[in-house]
Amino acid sequence: MSFTILHTEWSDGWGGQERRIHAEMLGMQRRGHKVLLAARPGSILARQAAAGGIAVEFVDFAGKFDLSSILRLKAIIAREGVQIVNTHSGIDSWVGALAARLAGVKLVRTRHLNLPLQRRWYNFVHFMAHRIVTCGAAMRSNLIKAHGFPADQLVSIPTGIDFSRFAPTKARDAMRAELGLAPACFVVLMVAVIRGVKRHEIALRAFAGLLQQQPDAVLLLAGDGPMQADMERLSAELGMAGKVRFLGQRSDIPDLLQAADAVLLTSRSEGVPQAITQALGLGKPVVATAVGGVPELVIDGETGLLVPSERPDLTAQALLRLAREPELAARLSQGARAHARQHYSLEAMLDATERLYAGILNRPC
Repeated sequence: MSFTILHTEWSDGWGGQERRIHAEMLGMQRRGHKVLLAARPGSILARQAAAGGIAVEFVDFAGKFDLSSILRLKAIIAREGVQIVNTHSGIDSWVGALAARLAGVKLVRTRHLNLPLQRRWYNFVHFMAHRIVTCGAAMRSNLIKAHGFPADQLVSIPTGIDFSRFAPTKARDAMRAELGLAPACFVVLMVAVIRGVKRHEIALRAFAGLLQQQPDAVLLLAGDGPMQADMERLSAELGMAGKVRFLGQRSDIPDLLQAADAVLLTSRSEGVPQAITQALGLGKPVVATAVGGVPELVIDGETGLLVPSERPDLTAQALLRLAREPELAARLSQGARAHARQHYSLEAMLDATERLYAGILNRPC
Protein backbone atom coordinates (compact mmCIF):
# COMPACT_ATOMS: atom_id res chain seq x y z
CA MET A 1 0.00 0.00 0.00
CA SER A 2 1.42 3.36 -0.99
CA PHE A 3 -0.01 6.81 -1.64
CA THR A 4 0.98 9.81 -3.71
CA ILE A 5 0.50 12.94 -1.62
CA LEU A 6 0.89 16.60 -2.54
CA HIS A 7 1.31 19.03 0.35
CA THR A 8 0.72 22.74 -0.22
CA GLU A 9 2.05 25.52 2.01
CA TRP A 10 1.80 29.27 1.46
CA SER A 11 3.91 30.23 4.50
CA ASP A 12 7.58 31.01 4.04
CA GLY A 13 8.38 30.85 7.77
CA TRP A 14 9.90 28.08 9.85
CA GLY A 15 7.82 27.54 12.96
CA GLY A 16 5.97 24.62 14.48
CA GLN A 17 3.56 24.33 11.56
CA GLU A 18 6.28 24.07 8.96
CA ARG A 19 8.31 21.69 11.10
CA ARG A 20 5.34 19.35 11.45
CA ILE A 21 4.77 19.32 7.69
CA HIS A 22 8.46 18.61 7.15
CA ALA A 23 8.48 15.73 9.65
CA GLU A 24 5.31 14.23 8.18
CA MET A 25 6.61 14.42 4.61
CA LEU A 26 9.93 12.80 5.47
CA GLY A 27 8.25 10.15 7.59
CA MET A 28 5.74 9.22 4.93
CA GLN A 29 8.50 9.11 2.34
CA ARG A 30 10.49 6.72 4.54
CA ARG A 31 7.41 4.50 4.67
CA GLY A 32 7.41 4.19 0.89
CA HIS A 33 4.91 6.86 -0.13
CA LYS A 34 5.50 9.38 -2.90
CA VAL A 35 5.46 12.88 -1.40
CA LEU A 36 5.59 16.26 -3.11
CA LEU A 37 5.49 19.83 -1.82
CA ALA A 38 4.07 22.92 -3.55
CA ALA A 39 5.46 26.09 -1.95
CA ARG A 40 6.28 29.68 -2.78
CA PRO A 41 9.74 30.63 -4.05
CA GLY A 42 11.94 31.52 -1.09
CA SER A 43 10.15 29.13 1.27
CA ILE A 44 12.32 27.77 4.08
CA LEU A 45 10.18 24.64 4.15
CA ALA A 46 10.90 24.13 0.45
CA ARG A 47 14.65 24.26 1.09
CA GLN A 48 14.41 21.84 4.00
CA ALA A 49 12.18 19.48 2.03
CA ALA A 50 14.47 19.45 -1.00
CA ALA A 51 17.43 18.69 1.27
CA GLY A 52 15.53 15.63 2.48
CA GLY A 53 14.81 14.38 -1.03
CA ILE A 54 11.23 15.65 -1.29
CA ALA A 55 10.23 16.84 -4.78
CA VAL A 56 9.40 20.55 -4.60
CA GLU A 57 7.20 22.48 -7.03
CA PHE A 58 7.19 26.28 -6.81
CA VAL A 59 3.78 27.95 -7.00
CA ASP A 60 3.10 31.67 -6.48
CA PHE A 61 -0.08 31.32 -4.35
CA ALA A 62 -0.74 35.01 -5.10
CA GLY A 63 -4.30 34.88 -3.80
CA LYS A 64 -7.06 32.43 -2.98
CA PHE A 65 -8.51 32.66 -6.51
CA ASP A 66 -5.12 32.88 -8.29
CA LEU A 67 -6.09 31.11 -11.51
CA SER A 68 -2.53 30.51 -12.70
CA SER A 69 -1.64 28.80 -9.41
CA ILE A 70 -4.83 26.72 -9.48
CA LEU A 71 -4.12 25.52 -13.00
CA ARG A 72 -0.46 24.88 -12.20
CA LEU A 73 -1.42 22.71 -9.24
CA LYS A 74 -4.00 20.86 -11.34
CA ALA A 75 -1.29 20.10 -13.90
CA ILE A 76 1.10 18.86 -11.19
CA ILE A 77 -1.63 16.60 -9.79
CA ALA A 78 -2.25 15.07 -13.21
CA ARG A 79 1.43 14.74 -14.14
CA GLU A 80 2.50 13.11 -10.85
CA GLY A 81 -0.55 10.93 -10.30
CA VAL A 82 -1.40 12.65 -7.00
CA GLN A 83 -4.16 10.91 -5.04
CA ILE A 84 -4.42 13.24 -2.05
CA VAL A 85 -3.84 16.99 -1.71
CA ASN A 86 -3.08 18.10 1.86
CA THR A 87 -3.29 21.89 2.37
CA HIS A 88 -2.03 23.84 5.36
CA SER A 89 -2.38 27.66 5.31
CA GLY A 90 -5.16 30.03 4.24
CA ILE A 91 -4.32 30.93 0.65
CA ASP A 92 -2.92 27.56 -0.35
CA SER A 93 -5.98 25.88 1.16
CA TRP A 94 -8.20 27.75 -1.31
CA VAL A 95 -5.89 27.20 -4.27
CA GLY A 96 -5.28 23.56 -3.34
CA ALA A 97 -8.97 22.85 -2.78
CA LEU A 98 -9.99 24.28 -6.14
CA ALA A 99 -7.16 22.44 -7.94
CA ALA A 100 -8.05 19.16 -6.22
CA ARG A 101 -11.71 19.56 -7.17
CA LEU A 102 -10.83 20.27 -10.80
CA ALA A 103 -8.48 17.27 -10.85
CA GLY A 104 -10.99 14.98 -9.14
CA VAL A 105 -8.72 13.89 -6.27
CA LYS A 106 -9.18 13.70 -2.51
CA LEU A 107 -8.61 16.75 -0.33
CA VAL A 108 -7.32 16.92 3.25
CA ARG A 109 -6.91 20.21 5.11
CA THR A 110 -4.61 20.27 8.10
CA ARG A 111 -5.56 22.95 10.60
CA HIS A 112 -2.57 23.95 12.74
CA LEU A 113 -3.97 26.97 14.59
CA ASN A 114 -6.70 27.02 17.21
CA LEU A 115 -8.51 29.95 15.59
CA PRO A 116 -12.16 30.22 14.49
CA LEU A 117 -13.26 28.94 11.10
CA GLN A 118 -16.57 30.41 9.94
CA ARG A 119 -18.61 27.74 8.16
CA ARG A 120 -20.52 30.10 5.85
CA TRP A 121 -21.40 29.94 2.15
CA TYR A 122 -18.75 32.51 1.30
CA ASN A 123 -16.14 30.31 3.01
CA PHE A 124 -17.15 27.33 0.88
CA VAL A 125 -13.59 25.99 1.02
CA HIS A 126 -14.45 24.58 4.47
CA PHE A 127 -17.06 22.31 2.87
CA MET A 128 -14.69 20.94 0.23
CA ALA A 129 -12.23 18.90 2.31
CA HIS A 130 -12.93 15.20 2.66
CA ARG A 131 -11.27 15.45 6.07
CA ILE A 132 -9.96 18.31 8.21
CA VAL A 133 -7.06 17.32 10.46
CA THR A 134 -6.69 19.18 13.74
CA CYS A 135 -3.51 18.99 15.76
CA GLY A 136 -5.35 18.18 18.97
CA ALA A 137 -8.66 17.03 20.45
CA ALA A 138 -9.50 20.48 21.85
CA MET A 139 -9.23 22.04 18.40
CA ARG A 140 -11.50 19.36 16.96
CA SER A 141 -14.07 19.79 19.72
CA ASN A 142 -14.10 23.57 19.30
CA LEU A 143 -14.75 23.36 15.56
CA ILE A 144 -17.65 20.97 16.17
CA LYS A 145 -19.29 22.73 19.12
CA ALA A 146 -18.62 26.39 18.35
CA HIS A 147 -18.50 26.46 14.57
CA GLY A 148 -20.84 23.75 13.37
CA PHE A 149 -18.42 21.42 11.60
CA PRO A 150 -19.66 17.84 11.26
CA ALA A 151 -17.83 15.43 13.55
CA ASP A 152 -17.16 12.93 10.77
CA GLN A 153 -15.25 15.56 8.75
CA LEU A 154 -12.76 16.18 11.56
CA VAL A 155 -9.96 13.99 12.86
CA SER A 156 -7.41 14.83 15.56
CA ILE A 157 -3.81 13.82 14.84
CA PRO A 158 -1.40 15.37 17.34
CA THR A 159 2.03 16.41 16.14
CA GLY A 160 4.53 13.64 16.77
CA ILE A 161 8.19 13.97 17.64
CA ASP A 162 10.91 11.55 16.57
CA PHE A 163 12.44 11.09 19.99
CA SER A 164 15.03 8.67 18.61
CA ARG A 165 16.52 11.61 16.69
CA PHE A 166 15.47 14.54 18.85
CA ALA A 167 18.19 14.26 21.47
CA PRO A 168 20.94 16.52 22.82
CA THR A 169 24.47 16.14 21.51
CA LYS A 170 26.18 18.13 24.27
CA ALA A 171 26.36 17.81 28.03
CA ARG A 172 24.47 20.36 30.11
CA ASP A 173 27.57 22.10 31.49
CA ALA A 174 29.22 22.20 28.06
CA MET A 175 26.16 23.81 26.47
CA ARG A 176 25.91 26.32 29.30
CA ALA A 177 29.58 27.20 28.90
CA GLU A 178 29.02 27.72 25.16
CA LEU A 179 26.15 30.09 25.95
CA GLY A 180 28.13 31.90 28.64
CA LEU A 181 25.82 30.74 31.42
CA ALA A 182 26.88 29.98 34.98
CA PRO A 183 26.51 26.28 35.91
CA ALA A 184 24.10 27.00 38.77
CA CYS A 185 21.92 29.80 37.36
CA PHE A 186 18.19 29.16 36.75
CA VAL A 187 17.65 29.07 32.97
CA VAL A 188 14.24 29.52 31.37
CA LEU A 189 13.89 28.70 27.66
CA MET A 190 11.12 29.78 25.30
CA VAL A 191 11.10 28.40 21.74
CA ALA A 192 8.69 30.32 19.50
CA VAL A 193 8.44 32.61 16.51
CA ILE A 194 8.41 36.16 17.88
CA ARG A 195 4.96 37.24 16.76
CA GLY A 196 1.84 38.54 18.45
CA VAL A 197 0.05 35.27 19.17
CA LYS A 198 3.02 33.93 21.15
CA ARG A 199 2.83 36.91 23.54
CA HIS A 200 6.52 37.38 24.22
CA GLU A 201 5.55 40.58 26.02
CA ILE A 202 3.92 38.46 28.73
CA ALA A 203 7.00 36.24 28.87
CA LEU A 204 9.26 39.26 29.39
CA ARG A 205 7.05 40.80 32.05
CA ALA A 206 6.75 37.47 33.84
CA PHE A 207 10.51 37.03 33.73
CA ALA A 208 10.97 40.54 35.15
CA GLY A 209 8.80 39.44 38.07
CA LEU A 210 10.81 36.24 38.50
CA LEU A 211 14.07 38.20 38.62
CA GLN A 212 12.86 40.07 41.68
CA GLN A 213 12.85 36.78 43.59
CA GLN A 214 15.41 34.80 41.60
CA PRO A 215 18.14 37.26 40.54
CA ASP A 216 20.38 34.55 39.03
CA ALA A 217 17.74 33.64 36.41
CA VAL A 218 18.36 33.93 32.65
CA LEU A 219 15.77 33.85 29.86
CA LEU A 220 16.71 32.35 26.50
CA LEU A 221 14.45 33.18 23.54
CA ALA A 222 15.01 30.86 20.59
CA GLY A 223 13.37 31.98 17.36
CA ASP A 224 12.99 35.19 15.43
CA GLY A 225 10.04 36.99 13.92
CA PRO A 226 8.38 40.29 13.04
CA MET A 227 8.19 41.54 16.64
CA GLN A 228 11.78 40.87 17.67
CA ALA A 229 12.87 44.51 17.64
CA ASP A 230 9.84 45.47 19.77
CA MET A 231 10.65 42.76 22.29
CA GLU A 232 14.30 43.76 22.44
CA ARG A 233 13.20 47.31 23.26
CA LEU A 234 10.80 46.07 25.93
CA SER A 235 13.53 43.93 27.50
CA ALA A 236 15.78 46.99 27.72
CA GLU A 237 12.96 49.12 29.16
CA LEU A 238 12.41 46.50 31.87
CA GLY A 239 16.09 46.72 32.79
CA MET A 240 16.93 43.15 31.88
CA ALA A 241 20.06 43.72 29.79
CA GLY A 242 22.24 40.62 30.00
CA LYS A 243 19.43 38.59 31.54
CA VAL A 244 17.46 38.01 28.34
CA ARG A 245 19.22 36.42 25.35
CA PHE A 246 17.66 36.67 21.89
CA LEU A 247 19.18 33.63 20.19
CA GLY A 248 17.45 33.83 16.79
CA GLN A 249 16.72 30.74 14.74
CA ARG A 250 18.48 27.69 16.18
CA SER A 251 19.00 24.19 14.86
CA ASP A 252 20.21 22.88 18.23
CA ILE A 253 16.95 22.94 20.21
CA PRO A 254 17.70 19.64 22.02
CA ASP A 255 20.98 21.11 23.31
CA LEU A 256 19.22 24.31 24.40
CA LEU A 257 16.67 22.19 26.26
CA GLN A 258 19.51 20.27 27.86
CA ALA A 259 20.88 23.56 29.20
CA ALA A 260 17.52 24.79 30.51
CA ASP A 261 15.86 24.27 33.89
CA ALA A 262 12.36 25.21 32.73
CA VAL A 263 10.50 25.83 29.48
CA LEU A 264 7.99 28.65 29.05
CA LEU A 265 5.08 29.22 26.66
CA THR A 266 2.90 32.34 26.95
CA SER A 267 0.73 32.07 23.81
CA ARG A 268 -2.83 33.37 23.75
CA SER A 269 -3.80 30.71 21.19
CA GLU A 270 -2.24 27.36 20.30
CA GLY A 271 -2.88 24.04 18.69
CA VAL A 272 -0.67 21.37 20.23
CA PRO A 273 2.72 23.12 20.20
CA GLN A 274 5.72 21.10 19.10
CA ALA A 275 8.07 23.09 21.28
CA ILE A 276 6.21 21.89 24.37
CA THR A 277 5.97 18.29 23.13
CA GLN A 278 9.73 18.33 22.57
CA ALA A 279 10.41 19.80 25.99
CA LEU A 280 8.22 17.25 27.74
CA GLY A 281 9.83 14.40 25.82
CA LEU A 282 13.22 15.47 27.13
CA GLY A 283 11.84 15.68 30.65
CA LYS A 284 11.84 19.46 31.07
CA PRO A 285 9.39 21.08 33.50
CA VAL A 286 7.05 23.41 31.60
CA VAL A 287 5.05 26.51 32.49
CA ALA A 288 2.45 27.19 29.79
CA THR A 289 -0.79 29.03 29.21
CA ALA A 290 -3.95 26.92 29.35
CA VAL A 291 -5.06 27.62 25.77
CA GLY A 292 -6.06 25.45 22.82
CA GLY A 293 -4.57 21.98 22.96
CA VAL A 294 -1.88 22.85 25.53
CA PRO A 295 -3.78 21.16 28.42
CA GLU A 296 -3.65 17.90 26.45
CA LEU A 297 0.13 18.06 26.83
CA VAL A 298 0.60 19.94 30.06
CA ILE A 299 -1.51 18.23 32.70
CA ASP A 300 -1.37 20.69 35.56
CA GLY A 301 0.64 19.35 38.45
CA GLU A 302 1.49 16.12 36.62
CA THR A 303 3.48 17.00 33.49
CA GLY A 304 3.86 20.76 34.01
CA LEU A 305 2.21 23.87 35.39
CA LEU A 306 -0.65 25.67 33.63
CA VAL A 307 -1.35 29.38 33.99
CA PRO A 308 -4.05 31.66 32.55
CA SER A 309 -3.13 33.66 29.47
CA GLU A 310 -2.24 37.34 29.85
CA ARG A 311 -1.19 36.87 33.51
CA PRO A 312 2.53 37.64 33.88
CA ASP A 313 2.16 37.67 37.68
CA LEU A 314 0.89 34.10 37.86
CA THR A 315 3.39 33.00 35.24
CA ALA A 316 6.22 34.42 37.35
CA GLN A 317 4.90 32.59 40.41
CA ALA A 318 4.83 29.28 38.53
CA LEU A 319 8.40 29.75 37.33
CA LEU A 320 9.47 30.60 40.86
CA ARG A 321 7.94 27.35 42.13
CA LEU A 322 10.12 25.39 39.72
CA ALA A 323 13.18 27.35 40.80
CA ARG A 324 12.49 26.93 44.53
CA GLU A 325 10.95 23.43 44.65
CA PRO A 326 13.37 20.91 43.15
CA GLU A 327 11.22 17.94 44.19
CA LEU A 328 8.27 19.37 42.25
CA ALA A 329 10.48 20.00 39.22
CA ALA A 330 11.79 16.42 39.35
CA ARG A 331 8.30 14.92 39.63
CA LEU A 332 7.00 17.01 36.72
CA SER A 333 10.05 16.02 34.69
CA GLN A 334 9.34 12.31 35.09
CA GLY A 335 5.64 12.71 34.28
CA ALA A 336 6.37 14.89 31.26
CA ARG A 337 8.77 12.44 29.68
CA ALA A 338 6.48 9.45 30.11
CA HIS A 339 3.38 11.28 28.80
CA ALA A 340 5.04 12.73 25.70
CA ARG A 341 6.81 9.56 24.64
CA GLN A 342 3.71 7.41 25.04
CA HIS A 343 1.22 9.66 23.24
CA TYR A 344 3.11 12.10 21.00
CA SER A 345 5.69 10.11 19.04
CA LEU A 346 6.33 10.56 15.33
CA GLU A 347 5.36 6.95 14.64
CA ALA A 348 1.96 7.45 16.27
CA MET A 349 1.37 10.50 14.05
CA LEU A 350 2.40 8.65 10.90
CA ASP A 351 0.25 5.61 11.77
CA ALA A 352 -2.79 7.86 12.20
CA THR A 353 -2.03 9.70 8.97
CA GLU A 354 -1.79 6.47 6.98
CA ARG A 355 -5.12 5.31 8.43
CA LEU A 356 -6.69 8.63 7.45
CA TYR A 357 -5.44 8.48 3.87
CA ALA A 358 -6.44 4.83 3.48
CA GLY A 359 -9.90 5.61 4.81
CA ILE A 360 -10.67 8.44 2.40
CA LEU A 361 -9.31 6.39 -0.51
CA ASN A 362 -11.36 3.38 0.68
CA ARG A 363 -8.29 1.17 0.79
CA PRO A 364 -7.19 -1.38 3.40
CA CYS A 365 -4.55 -0.17 5.88
